[in-house]
Amino acid sequence: MQFIDLEAQYQHLKEKIDARIHKVLDHGQYIMGPEVSDLEEKLAEYVGVKHAITCANGTDALTLAMMALDIKEGDAVFCPTFTFFATAETIAFAKAIPVFVDSNEATYNLCPIDLEKRIQSVIAEGILTPKAIVAVDLFGLPADYAAIEALAEKYDLKLIEDAAQGFGGSINGKMAGSFGDIATTSFFPAKPLGCYGDGGAIFTDNDEYAELIRSLRIHGKGTDKYDNVRIGVNSRLDTIQAAILLEKLAEFPRELEARNKSAENYKKTLSNDFITPSVPDNYFSSWAQYTVRSNRRDDAMKAFQEQGIPTMVYYRTCMHEQSAFSNLNYKKGDFPVAETLSSQVFSLPMHGYMKK
Repeated sequence: MQFIDLEAQYQHLKEKIDARIHKVLDHGQYIMGPEVSDLEEKLAEYVGVKHAITCANGTDALTLAMMALDIKEGDAVFCPTFTFFATAETIAFAKAIPVFVDSNEATYNLCPIDLEKRIQSVIAEGILTPKAIVAVDLFGLPADYAAIEALAEKYDLKLIEDAAQGFGGSINGKMAGSFGDIATTSFFPAKPLGCYGDGGAIFTDNDEYAELIRSLRIHGKGTDKYDNVRIGVNSRLDTIQAAILLEKLAEFPRELEARNKSAENYKKTLSNDFITPSVPDNYFSSWAQYTVRSNRRDDAMKAFQEQGIPTMVYYRTCMHEQSAFSNLNYKKGDFPVAETLSSQVFSLPMHGYMKK
C-alpha cells in the first residue's frame, strides 16, 4: 500500500499527461510556454481570484509574497508553530522575526485567541513592528479566516494565506487561495494538486501586488526583459510541469470527492481508537493528510506497519523547538496545544485512488 499513490494517478491520466508533455516537446517552449499562462488562467478561475502567478515552488511563493508586502528587518510576522519549516523560514529569510502562535486543538490550525495575545505582547514590548500574519491551511483544512481577517484588520496587519496543503479546501464555498491579501500554494508531488517536480503559485485580487510579483519572479524585469527595474529572483514554473498540472487540475474535483469518501471511511472505522480530525460546519477539507492522534503513537504506528499500512508524522518538532530558531528563546510549555499535537499526531495514507 502506498502512502500517496502517484503511480495509480499517473496510470489513470497517462494518455492525457503524455499527450500534454509531447505537445511541449513539439513546440519546444520549455520556459514560460503557452501552457504556463493557460494554467494561470485556470487556477485563477478555480480559486476565484483575479490573479494567479506561478513560480518554481511553494517556498518561493511565500518568499515572493514577503517581497511584495515589503516585509523586512525589524518586522514581526505571526505564524503557527505547528507547521512545516518553510512557513517560518521565509519570514526569517526576509530578515523579519517569526512570532509563533499556538494551535487550535480541534482543527490543528492557528488559534485566533492565542494570535491576539501574541500581537498584543509584541505591541506592548515596542521592539518589533507588527507587520503581517501567515495563516496555514494545515492538512487540507482552511484556517479560521473569519477570526483571523478580523484581527488583521483590527491591528492593521497584512494577511498571507499559506495554502500549500489547503488547495481545494473551502469555507462556505470560498476557496482556499482566495483569503488574505496574498495567498500561496505548492505543487510538490505529495500535495493535493501536485506536479512531477517542484512548482508553486501566488494568488491575489490586488492588481499592484500581481504586477510586482510577476516582475519579481523573473529577476525584477520591467516591460523589456532586459530592463530590470528592481532586484528580483529567478522563480518560474517549467512549461512541462504546467502541462502536467493542466490535466491534473481537470481531474482534481473528482479526486477531492474520493479523498473525502476515504476520510469518511477512516472516521467511521478509527474514531473509537483515535482522536480523528474535526471539520467545522461549512468547511471543506482537501485532506492533504489524514492525521489522527494517539497517546500511544509509536505502538499504533507499529501496528499499522505490521498490516502493511505506511504512516508518517507531521510534525514531530514545532517551529519554536527548531535549532534554527533557538535564538528566539522560546521554551518548552510556551505552546502547550502545539507541543501536545507534535507528540501525538500521525498520518495515514490519503490520495484520490484508494480502494476501500
